[in-house]
Amino acid sequence: MTTQDTQNKQSTVKNSRMLSVEQLSKDIEAGVIDSVVLAFTDMQGRLQGKIIHGQFFLDTVLSHGTEACNYLLAVDTDMNTVDGYKLTSWETGYGDMEFVLDYQTIRRVPYLEKTAIIQADIATTDGRPVPVSPRSLLRAQQDKANELGLVALAGTELEFVMYTDSYEDATLRNFKDLTPANQYNVDYSILGSMRVEPLLRDIRNAMYEAGMIVESAKGECNFGQHEIAFRYDDVITTADNHTFYKLSAKHMAAQRGQSITFMAKPNEREGSSCHIHMSLRGLDGSLAFWDPATGKRTKLYNHFIAGVLATMREFTLFYAPNINSYKRFAKGSFAPTAVAWGLDNRTCSVRLVGEGQGARMENRLPGADANPYLAMAAMLAGGLYGMKHELELPEMIEGNAYASDAEHVPHTMAEARELFANSKIALEVFGEEVVKHYTHYADIELEQFNAAVTDWEVRRGFERH
Repeated sequence: MTTQDTQNKQSTVKNSRMLSVEQLSKDIEAGVIDSVVLAFTDMQGRLQGKIIHGQFFLDTVLSHGTEACNYLLAVDTDMNTVDGYKLTSWETGYGDMEFVLDYQTIRRVPYLEKTAIIQADIATTDGRPVPVSPRSLLRAQQDKANELGLVALAGTELEFVMYTDSYEDATLRNFKDLTPANQYNVDYSILGSMRVEPLLRDIRNAMYEAGMIVESAKGECNFGQHEIAFRYDDVITTADNHTFYKLSAKHMAAQRGQSITFMAKPNEREGSSCHIHMSLRGLDGSLAFWDPATGKRTKLYNHFIAGVLATMREFTLFYAPNINSYKRFAKGSFAPTAVAWGLDNRTCSVRLVGEGQGARMENRLPGADANPYLAMAAMLAGGLYGMKHELELPEMIEGNAYASDAEHVPHTMAEARELFANSKIALEVFGEEVVKHYTHYADIELEQFNAAVTDWEVRRGFERH
């Protein structure tokens, strides 16, 4: 058992809806819970792991842990093993890695009978953290902030498109001619939300029962597009909540014979975003981004924003990790194209909002397909880099950032890959192992996409070429 296991078992729960190890044990012994999901987040932002029988969890896993194949951090989206990763390969025998259970994450899974879930970090079999694991990446940046006497807080706004078709039907129809849950733009429409409220309500209530603080649901612009918002928390907790919610929303839709997609750009209409709000506080809760005496932003805040902007192009791979991610970056689409900041300006990639305790920056670059651990690690690493080097803010954009002469974000994954692979800053803040691992991830995606024949090519060329 690692030191972290011992510390987490002794920790208190965040609220009365989360479970302590003691309560989980009592619930298993009483037959209230009979299954325990152990899950970690992979490169693609998905929860992977095992479903453990409750009694076996008590008798064995709680004291001795469990393992999984290390290929899970070196596969493509289709779970194919691919060559070229240093972490794992056929040559090294595809060995094990260990789950390091975070006992502060124990929660019931309300939409499944007698089931709880625990999220985990990943370690080698000799107990060393795996740096390329998304949760480890974010934790490393969180630790750097803590060393400066700061804690990073974040909230994610995650959009999705809901269909009345099941996932199975969507697959059989090759994902064509699906029926969105709403047939028109329902942005802020109460009727539009209420029309699909049974599922939205179920998700909201289930997430509350699972220990999250639910704020609201609202319609968005694309047909069948909606968003459910949750209260901010420390970055690790927010990323944990985000991944559990994303899994749950899909699962609960499937239980109703429907489907939800978090693709960044599922069709030619508006894409789905994952706006990330972030701020820093002192370890004692004191303000770091706002000076109450002057009623203005602090220098630290300005340096942080400058750092996020200065690294945005080089870190875009962590904000936009898929081929489809880049289809979202279109002029006048509310998805940013300019590396720019503004006060409450939604045309900028960085939007500043709030004052006092509410002062925070919103990163509008990530899409709904972003891995929250990687996106927040990039954002926090960039901000801390700006603080360390006391970077100055560029001139604020007033008006339409799409029409400005500001530098643009990469518009293809190939461009983002080159910027990340050759970034001296990425090498400094993430380390060589991480840079090489995720550069190879991009190479695999690009290779597979370049070998694919798209519907667009067939339609244009079948007869006319």
